[in-house]
Amino acid sequence: MQNFLTYDHSIVHPGPNLNMIVGANGTGKSSIVCAICLGLAGKTAILGRGDKVGLYVKRGCNKGSVEIVLHKAKGNLVINREIHVENNQSTWLLNGKHSSQKTVEEEVKALQIQVSNLCQFLPQEKVGEFAKMTKIELLEATEKSVGPPEMYEFHCELKTFRTKERELENVCKEKASALEKFKQRNERNKHDVERYYEKKRHLDNIKMLEKKKPWVEYETARKELEGVKKSREDAKKQLKTVRESQAPMLKKIQHIDSQLRPIENQMKDKTVSIREASQKCKQKQDQLDRKHREIEDIKQAFSLKQTEAADRQKRISNTRRMIDDLRAELANVGDQSDVTPRINAVNAELRRIQEEKAKMEGEKADMRREKDNLNGECRLLKNRLRSLDDMMKIKEEKLRGRSKDTYAAVQWLRQNKHIFSGNVYEPMMLVVRISVRNPNHAKYVENHIPFNDLRAFVFQKREDMEKFMMEVRDSQNLRVNSVFAPEESCATRAPSRPIESLKRFGFFAYLRELFDAPEEVMSYLCNQYKVHDVPVGTDQTKAMIKTVIEEPYLKVLYTAEEKYSLKKSFYSGKTSTSNSAVRPSQYLTMAVDAEEKCQLEDDEFETTPLHYAMQERTAKLDHCDNELRAQKKGLSEMKGKKRQLEQKISTKQDSLRQMEQGGIDLQKAEEETKAQISAVNSQKVAIVAEFMAHMKVYSHRLIMEKVYMALETVGMTAEKTKLETDCREGSAELRILEQACAMLEQRKARLLEMCKGLMRRAREICNMDPGESAVPPDLHTAFSQLPDTMDEIDAMLNEERSRAECFTGLSENVVDEYNRREQEIKNLEKELDEKSNALKTYRQNISEAKERWLNPLKQLVEQINDKFSDFFRSMQCAGEVDLHSENEEEYDKYGIRIRVKFRSSTQLHELTAHHQSGGERSVSTMLYLMALQELNRCPFRVVDEINQGMDPVNERRVFDIVVRTACKETTSQYFFITPKLLQNLQYADEMTVLCVHNGPHMLPPNKWDEKAFTRRCLRRKGK
Repeated sequence: MQNFLTYDHSIVHPGPNLNMIVGANGTGKSSIVCAICLGLAGKTAILGRGDKVGLYVKRGCNKGSVEIVLHKAKGNLVINREIHVENNQSTWLLNGKHSSQKTVEEEVKALQIQVSNLCQFLPQEKVGEFAKMTKIELLEATEKSVGPPEMYEFHCELKTFRTKERELENVCKEKASALEKFKQRNERNKHDVERYYEKKRHLDNIKMLEKKKPWVEYETARKELEGVKKSREDAKKQLKTVRESQAPMLKKIQHIDSQLRPIENQMKDKTVSIREASQKCKQKQDQLDRKHREIEDIKQAFSLKQTEAADRQKRISNTRRMIDDLRAELANVGDQSDVTPRINAVNAELRRIQEEKAKMEGEKADMRREKDNLNGECRLLKNRLRSLDDMMKIKEEKLRGRSKDTYAAVQWLRQNKHIFSGNVYEPMMLVVRISVRNPNHAKYVENHIPFNDLRAFVFQKREDMEKFMMEVRDSQNLRVNSVFAPEESCATRAPSRPIESLKRFGFFAYLRELFDAPEEVMSYLCNQYKVHDVPVGTDQTKAMIKTVIEEPYLKVLYTAEEKYSLKKSFYSGKTSTSNSAVRPSQYLTMAVDAEEKCQLEDDEFETTPLHYAMQERTAKLDHCDNELRAQKKGLSEMKGKKRQLEQKISTKQDSLRQMEQGGIDLQKAEEETKAQISAVNSQKVAIVAEFMAHMKVYSHRLIMEKVYMALETVGMTAEKTKLETDCREGSAELRILEQACAMLEQRKARLLEMCKGLMRRAREICNMDPGESAVPPDLHTAFSQLPDTMDEIDAMLNEERSRAECFTGLSENVVDEYNRREQEIKNLEKELDEKSNALKTYRQNISEAKERWLNPLKQLVEQINDKFSDFFRSMQCAGEVDLHSENEEEYDKYGIRIRVKFRSSTQLHELTAHHQSGGERSVSTMLYLMALQELNRCPFRVVDEINQGMDPVNERRVFDIVVRTACKETTSQYFFITPKLLQNLQYADEMTVLCVHNGPHMLPPNKWDEKAFTRRCLRRKGK
């Protein structure tokens, strides 16, 4: 390794069997693991450290390199990777020649090396992920690691076959279902299709009959037209003969008509003159009627004057009586004493009450302002409480997003809290009583307490925690964290030194002082995370950090934006520091000030009685004020009543004088009325005289003239009538002939139009050109098989229509759909046969591939189980490995299940990331990897710091198993990295122990004296 992570230059010579790499934390043990991974073309994601390859170059250097020698029987393989920081690119050398990364990956794969497989290569940051692997993932990793090369390929092939088999099964089911549905639908529609074609045959017959019918109608009408033409010519000849015999009488009748026409015109003129004379007589009659109405109006006006005079006398009498009553009332009022002094006294009392009320209003305004201030503060407090409720909901949603199991456990705890004997607290991030006093300080608390503890349940008693975990973890299979507080409270434990001694560096408080929590929670945090001894500083602390880290007793501290961790080397006594940025707070928020809320409620409670007393006093003053105002009103009314009575009497007297002065003279009015009536009667006499004279002169003369003309007209009319009678008797035959000719003419025109219309209709129905008149040959042949008369055609049409109407509910779409579906049925049957044959082929392939894969896999799992069980029995525990599958045909659901038991009182439980403790998971992981050791096909395996969580007993047992297994000649090379080892362990000669020493005070390799080191060790051992 050259300029790689912690190394400037180092060469590692591992042994062929077990290589134990030992060294203190930070010396560079895991750097060797990183070099192996990256040197073999592994991805940086496998290591779980930096995501860019340039980050693995030692700080301050532009490039670094790793060279790995892989032993092969036909010649070693030397891989060299040079990493450049500037562009995060690498250059490769394979046996000293430039190569590509893809070529290196192919060479590594050919040697069965899989650095991405946790069963072969388990870096420090990935140790915890082994237990999190699902059964399916563990099976795939095991197949790749220890199975034959073709086993994993067979498995993938089986999964692919099974996927295609399911697809084909679904396709076959869908097509079979569709085929059956199509057949059923066509079977249902078959009868309708037959009926449709039967109906179509009848409709074709109807269509042909309808085409022939207009031709038959046309021929019938044409024959009838020829007969009418012949009859019309005969009738015209007879009419001409009769007219010649009637000519003399007609000429005489025309002469009499010429004499009667002037006389009839004169009679019409006389009639108009008589009507005009009658109109003039009617006008005179209307004038008489108007004069009658005028006399009635004069009489009505006189009657109204009489009524008005009577009403005036009645009003005068009533006014005089009202004046007498008002004078009597005025006499009574004048006897009472003067009320002015009493009114003045009432006004003085009212002024006093108003002044007192004004004073109280000022006091009430002050109280209202004070109450408004309190109400405003209470509203702010309520808003803050509502904001807290909303924030709790948000935090619960965040918890659900981060850990659904923890959220479900919280819901269960809220419903079952009564079953616990001690205090039980929900996860710290949800406990309402944890309240950061300043929102800006929340980030320090969240950065110091890991999220796994922020979502952990805190118990006062251990038995409550075991009961809780048995329910939610074992019964409900929820992955949750829980802790219990120390039996002796650490909540009030004193810090190592007072905060006053650190204020000169900018520290203002210890972390414990920045938040409140229940005693049990605070006790746990003080014991576990030493929150009572972690100072928090400002930017001043950041500026003096070099001086601050020299202070004793400081292990963790915070500046304004960074966290510093201080570690003192056990070997050199030097202090190393690491710092990281403080992340923003997500869960802890500022709580409502409860003391402030109580103070506001007390202030409001104190002001309420004073407010009520002030209201009661104001009500009494208002009552007194109302009574005095009523008394004042009564006195004022009494004082003004006399003045009102005098005014009323004066007004009534003025009204009486006006009524007495405005009287009507009835005698004079009566004389005027008689004179008006006499004048109108004189006018009536003159109109009647004119009317009689007009009737006598005009009407009598006109009527006599009209009578003479009428007599003359009667004589001439009688002569004309006699002539017409004689002519009529002789012309009866003429009229009959005329009517016959007219009817024949009309019938001829009607038949002609009918023939033209029938011809047009026949051409249209038969799709003939306008000039064609003969029936086309194809239609002539079809017409010859049909009846030739209209009665027969109509009868056959009715019969065919009746039969066609019997076929109801049929549609051409049904027939089209039936034919289309028949074609689809044929296509589906063909496709179904093809898919069924393909499905049979896939099932045969699956059966063959399953035999090739499953039997060797079962044998491999049994071998692993035998080793795994033996290892656990040697540790007085129990464990087994089996091949697990819920359905034998679901090859992507096969998995390896590891079940372990570390105590005799419990049952075997599946190895998960949450059920077992960290040490138990490490033991199980290590023993499973050792069970694979003798079956491994890869040249080497790497396990980094897997023994960190084990207790000493299990660590010793596991170490013995590792030594026995990895030192056998049949096993592959093994790298076991650990920062520490127990004393008095059993070692084997085949082991190679590599001690990693690194640091600023380390001797250069050329000055290291192994013999001197051995002599000193022997000398110490002899002492």
